[in-house]
Amino acid sequence: MKKSFNEKCYNLLKKVPRGKVTTYKEIADILGTRAYQAVGNAMNKNPNIGKVSCHRVVNFNGNVGGYALGVKSKIELLRKENVFVRSGKVVNFQKKLFSFKSF
Repeated sequence: MKKSFNEKCYNLLKKVPRGKVTTYKEIADILGTRAYQAVGNAMNKNPNIGKVSCHRVVNFNGNVGGYALGVKSKIELLRKENVFVRSGKVVNFQKKLFSFKSF
């Protein structure tokens, strides 16, 4: 059976390890699309928040972005993984960034 766009996003996201983040753009790029907002919508509709860690997806510039359970929850979940946020941005973003291209 063919996987939906959202399922493809979730399967990719499962590869992002604790302590790392990826971006909506990274996910869209690896899927061969520029539908960054659609990736964001998929994250917002994630039916398995416990299994698919959508809190690890941030904006291309390191801004935290949104989260279905609220930005404060997203920042707290990231903090528990030693990903820190200051002034709405991931600290040491380039070091924390997981790229699927190098996976």
